[in-house]
Amino acid sequence: MYPETPCLIADFAKVRANITRMQALCNHHAIALRPHIKTHKSLEIAKLQIKAGAVGITCAKVSEAEVMAAGGIEDIFIAYPLVGASKIDRALLMAKKIKRLILAVDSLIGAKAVSQIVQKHGMELEVRLEIDTGLRRTGVTVQEAVDLATAIHTLPALRLTGLFTFKGMVYEAQPTLDHEQAAQEECSILVNISRALSQRGIDIKDLSAGSTPTGPACAATGLVNEIRPGTYVFYDQTGFLQGACKQEDIAAYIVSTVVSTPAPGYAVIDGGSKVFPTDIPLNQPPLHLHSYGYVIGRDDLRLDRVNEEHGVLRTADGSPTYLKVGDILQLIPVHICTAVNLQNYIYIEENGSLCKLPIDARGMVV
Repeated sequence: MYPETPCLIADFAKVRANITRMQALCNHHAIALRPHIKTHKSLEIAKLQIKAGAVGITCAKVSEAEVMAAGGIEDIFIAYPLVGASKIDRALLMAKKIKRLILAVDSLIGAKAVSQIVQKHGMELEVRLEIDTGLRRTGVTVQEAVDLATAIHTLPALRLTGLFTFKGMVYEAQPTLDHEQAAQEECSILVNISRALSQRGIDIKDLSAGSTPTGPACAATGLVNEIRPGTYVFYDQTGFLQGACKQEDIAAYIVSTVVSTPAPGYAVIDGGSKVFPTDIPLNQPPLHLHSYGYVIGRDDLRLDRVNEEHGVLRTADGSPTYLKVGDILQLIPVHICTAVNLQNYIYIEENGSLCKLPIDARGMVV
């Protein structure tokens, strides 16, 4: 019996298996695992990852990190540039309460601001420089990385201990489905920058790479000493189509109810854009996703139109859906991280029963 819909359910046996499998892979390659908690935003799951052997966690925002620190997580990397004195102050107050905090920088302006505030607190702080290895988001360009790292190395109160990147499935700045090729490029770029810095007398301790699809391949290269996958805890349809997991590894799904069947060719469910992530565009290479949610057991259905509270299902060929009002459907979201952040709870399915697991850092976007 499901809770009221729409709701997000996770098979906890699969969650535990996914955590164990990724940790075992890292142990095999003698590489540190620092999972990104933006996927689950749950203290309980973060603690499971630490207990399994993760060295610490990765967060996207200082507010996420504060929740994790308050819950007892003591080794945190905020892999996002903190811009603004108040955010940096908050991070430093947190740093005084945990064993290790690492901040990210990707510009000299940003690094100088961090340096000045760290000095005011009378502290020294560990930072990592983000490198853009092809995704074209945050991160200094490869061409400017060595000079920027050299400048940051001279700033007072900061210790430049690492380089990191988030590359995803990109090779030579183009989408790819080749994990090994993408990972090799990602890791080689970090190694080359690190070697260039070594020639300038700057020792880089940590090279951190690897999303869920590229993480295992990054670990196998032997070129980096840390990976930061996130979605592997639950996986999603994107990860499956990228070849990062098997269908049976996907641990989380959304349960939704058919609330209207106005015509044979389509049906409406009670989950729209406030339930299903829409941040990944449909029908784009290389994955050509056709739905915001993939209906388990009904490959013919398409959830390609959503409003706030309405999800419109139709068949690929326009034939009748054969759905009726009250039907309960299970759908795999295309992007689990955003799906989790749209909910207040995950319903954990374990030993034949369901229980609520709070999404502790839900909505922490600052």
